[in-house]
Amino acid sequence: MRLLVTGAAGFIGSEYVRAMLAGEYPGYEDAQVTVLDLLTYAGNRANLPERHPRLTFVRGDVCDLPLLLDLLPGHDAVVHFAAESHVDRSLEAAADFVRTNVAGTQALLEACVRSGVSRVVHVSTDETYGSIESGSWTEEWPLLPNSPYAASKAASDLMARAYWRSHGLDVSVTRCSNNYGPYQHVEKLIPHFVTRLLEGRTVPLYGDGSNIREWVHVSDHCRAIQLVLTRGAAGEIYNVGGGNEMSNRRITELLLDLCDASPDLVRRVADRRGHDMRYALDDTKIRTGLGYSAAVPFESGLAATVAWYRDNRAWWEPMRTEPALVLGGTV
Repeated sequence: MRLLVTGAAGFIGSEYVRAMLAGEYPGYEDAQVTVLDLLTYAGNRANLPERHPRLTFVRGDVCDLPLLLDLLPGHDAVVHFAAESHVDRSLEAAADFVRTNVAGTQALLEACVRSGVSRVVHVSTDETYGSIESGSWTEEWPLLPNSPYAASKAASDLMARAYWRSHGLDVSVTRCSNNYGPYQHVEKLIPHFVTRLLEGRTVPLYGDGSNIREWVHVSDHCRAIQLVLTRGAAGEIYNVGGGNEMSNRRITELLLDLCDASPDLVRRVADRRGHDMRYALDDTKIRTGLGYSAAVPFESGLAATVAWYRDNRAWWEPMRTEPALVLGGTV
């Protein structure tokens, strides 16, 4: 088995590859993995083993069709993580998100068709659904994205559907809730707050902090992706939720406690433009159909995540340039 994994020097993709190389996915203990990553600001080669007999690293752009056509032959499947993913950045540089997330996905799918790759999993986000006041989204819910990031991911999901219908490509789509865990870039909510609190710096809380998100540990999310790769159906969408809802204010309180930090370090800031109020996924389909269940309880997972950032300052300290304010973005 040979897999091409795009964007695997990033947060979620690198977790997936590390788990694959560690033999955590039954039947894939001997899989050969090719990583394609451009190593933009959110990609970090240090997130992956420097050397591994089953790993090949290629630095390149997912939008580069000739590169993809050269690289893909001989691979059995593709797991597509590569994306621009930060909501705040998308408000200022939407064209970058359209290029990578939409054009890059189209180039990859086209290359898969031409190269005869038999299986593709396209990793997406719950943000494509918009915001929901009550209840939870099923996979049949209409797409109502409210940020350029979410719109670009919705467009990439539709591109995947089009290649399934038009070309018969065996592609499935996953949509996950907010991820957390080690190796996440410091622009995202939890690592942004943790790294600042560990240094005694203030943290920015949008509005009154009442926005609600579900959270899933990155290792649980990656196990779900592997289930979809091995057992998911062509043309199907699978929600991957965390089974919990929590306001950003509550997340902040938990992080203050775990970091032994004073509440005085929280600074209320103007709310983000178009800030979605609530996300909630119904992931019955992947639980009952594919046997998925989350293994990491949120509070213990969050404590372990804080401990990882406390113990790995050398990993995140080079990122300490002031990033955009954060309180969103799934991947």
